[in-house]
Amino acid sequence: MNKSRKAFEATFYALLAGYGILNISCSVSSGGARANNPAMNAQPGMEKPLTVAVAKVKREDLSQSLTLAAEFRPMQEIDLHAKVAGYLKEIRVDVGAHVQQGQVIATLEVPEFRSDLTQAAAARKRSESETLRARSEVQRAQSVYEAAKLTYERLSNVSKSRPNLLAQQEVDDALAKLHVAEAQVSAAKAALTVAEEQAHVQEAAEARVKTMAEYAIITVPFSGVITKRFADKGAMIQAGTASQTQAMPVVRLSEVDHLRLVLPVPESAVPRIRIGETVAVKVPTLNQTFEGRVARFSGKVDPSTRTMETEVDLPNPRFLLKPGMYASTELELERRPNATTVPVQAITRKEGKTMVMLVNQQRKLEPREIVIGLETPQSVEVISGLDEDAVVVIGNQSQLKPGMPVEAKLSSPGEMKGIAKTAPAGTIKTVQTPSTAAAKGGR
Repeated sequence: MNKSRKAFEATFYALLAGYGILNISCSVSSGGARANNPAMNAQPGMEKPLTVAVAKVKREDLSQSLTLAAEFRPMQEIDLHAKVAGYLKEIRVDVGAHVQQGQVIATLEVPEFRSDLTQAAAARKRSESETLRARSEVQRAQSVYEAAKLTYERLSNVSKSRPNLLAQQEVDDALAKLHVAEAQVSAAKAALTVAEEQAHVQEAAEARVKTMAEYAIITVPFSGVITKRFADKGAMIQAGTASQTQAMPVVRLSEVDHLRLVLPVPESAVPRIRIGETVAVKVPTLNQTFEGRVARFSGKVDPSTRTMETEVDLPNPRFLLKPGMYASTELELERRPNATTVPVQAITRKEGKTMVMLVNQQRKLEPREIVIGLETPQSVEVISGLDEDAVVVIGNQSQLKPGMPVEAKLSSPGEMKGIAKTAPAGTIKTVQTPSTAAAKGGR
């Protein structure tokens, strides 16, 4: 009997222990599953917020610029020719020489000019002598005329006062001599006029020869630098005005204290080019930036390139810039001072509409259509559709839906990586900006 009782008690306690172990195991399993699945602990109707990167609408100065590359050119550049043919007697400059306007740089030897000058001077003196002789002839004819006139007047007066004293023949002869003397005066004056005109012709001929002789001295028309030398002493230089021959220049002269950049402005930017606009000119060779000015443009779009030549002038007083150097220029096409802007990353375009996703006062997402203006690589001008105190979502918006509750994190456009992503359940972090904390504290 005792043995049966002991066997029953042992079996009972064994079953009781097995049931306890099974109950503990189920509780542990159920607790672990609940710990690994926070959704089982969530209360019904409670929605988890999403952390999104946002930016405030702000005011800033916007500008749109166009970067173009070109090479520097001299303000003026010419090949300096001789105006007369001759041998190069002397050349006083070489490549790299800085010269001033009017400076003599070379002289030519033209022997025939000496004889031409002598002949022209002799012809001028002969014409001057002819003028003096014609002037004397005028004076002699004038004297004969005055005498003939006086004789006629006397005889005429006597004939009138005493009619029978003089024969009429004498009065008529005196009148005829007066007419002859008058004609001689006119002829002498005409001859004097011819002589004076001839003297002027000879003076002009002599002046021409002297001018041609002066062309043998070559001077520079403007200040600059000699950038090339074509001839040496003793070379035969042809006249630069001779079209039938290929005349060789003496030197090449470039004005480099001012330089110009000729920029090919695309057709789309042509209407926004303004004369007098200040531009920044970057020269990579010197690693410096210079200030230039839009001085002129062609006013015509090249049909082959669809560009318009626009020239920027730069002062170069220290001659740091050299013709042929490359430079890049930023032309400001449009400017919006104190514009209402949002980051480019906040803009989405759907069905021809420009949209942003803003966070309203209830901390929920709200799509908003806006009208935009000037666009830059970082910001976009908002003409209408947003208030200045609005907050817009930046970054990836593919998982965002209107009305979704969110927690806003104020970020710059460069800090958006990984912000607008759904965090795993149970690990969502609420990031408070000062404005958010203040709003919560006020409730």
